[in-house]
Amino acid sequence: MSNHNKIAETLGTEILKGVYSAGSKMPAEANLIRRFKVSRTVIREVMKTLAAKGFVVSRTRVGTLVLDPLHWNFFDADVLSWRVRMGLDDEFMRSLTEIRRALEPAAAAFAAQRRTLADIARLRRHISDMACVGQSRKSFAESDLAFHLAVGAASGNPLIRSVASVIEAALVASFTYSSPVDSLKNQEASVLAHAGIVDAIEAGNAQAAAAAMLEVIDVGAKRISGIRRRQTAKKGLKR
Repeated sequence: MSNHNKIAETLGTEILKGVYSAGSKMPAEANLIRRFKVSRTVIREVMKTLAAKGFVVSRTRVGTLVLDPLHWNFFDADVLSWRVRMGLDDEFMRSLTEIRRALEPAAAAFAAQRRTLADIARLRRHISDMACVGQSRKSFAESDLAFHLAVGAASGNPLIRSVASVIEAALVASFTYSSPVDSLKNQEASVLAHAGIVDAIEAGNAQAAAAAMLEVIDVGAKRISGIRRRQTAKKGLKR
């Protein structure tokens, strides 16, 4: 990773964490040069990068100000990646579930109307990958992600496909966290539920495909809530 990217990630993450609050001024250019031991040119390029992501704005005779989170571009791949590395807290997971509920059932419905034989074959391959026994949480999550991206591709809508690709980092983190592979019964249930989406898509039943996708999303959200409750309970017992 270049100095530019490292510094952008460091400062961007600090903004996300609230180290620099909305409306406050970023450290002076000279201070950043001393902190990161880079040239003025590098710091200015970093600030241009953060400005492009909606994090800051430079004002004459005022300095560089941190913008309100309303302006932050979470559909920027870097921003989303930085946010994921901070951890999957309840607020972030809720936001991710909401965008998935809004987008993915529609993608499944469109896929049912526009799918090709190649799309169905690709989706079935991903189902087979998910069904493999003995895999890690990460490997199952990657197969799960590949399935959902394939549904986006089968929708025939380039905007849906692009959004799905943008939130890829968040999805794989979420899928890894909520992976059902710790229980063979849960893994089999997850595979069957995903296969139900493909069955509906192959049958050309848009309504059933959307409903099946929504069920998969909601079951995953409930699994995450259950994990959260168990973790909280364990922490309470240790105190």
